Amino acid sequence: MAEVVLREQVSKAGLAGRVVVDSAGTGDWHVGDRMHARASAQLARNGYDGAAHRARQFDASWLPARDLILAMDAANLRDLRAQAPAGEANRIRLFGEIAGLGGQDVPDPYEGSAEDFADVLALLESGMRRLVDQLRVIPEISA
Repeated sequence: MAEVVLREQVSKAGLAGRVVVDSAGTGDWHVGDRMHARASAQLARNGYDGAAHRARQFDASWLPARDLILAMDAANLRDLRAQAPAGEANRIRLFGEIAGLGGQDVPDPYEGSAEDFADVLALLESGMRRLVDQLRVIPEISA
């Protein structure tokens, strides 16, 4: 859901050609799968299209090409930083810190109810708005 929300907000901000957004998990258990049906349904109820999303697994070789990697929770942050070569871990941050959520983890609603998916989407929308506001003031991006 996070990738879809961020892509939409980056596009609405006029930054689509300047900010590259992608998504990957730390585990390989869903690689190639479509988005969870309840996540897709929640996105659709809120005007988003998650049909193109396919699960991927993060690959540490991607680090040099990324300016910022956001982990949704502390466990993923730890796992991602463990894969980073020396000096690269500083570009891997917790979404809840960067997006003004007070360092809060974004819960994984996978086994949860439709309400859990709605709550996570609301959290993502709020945080992504703050993230995009930060991106707007970076000269290399906003120019």
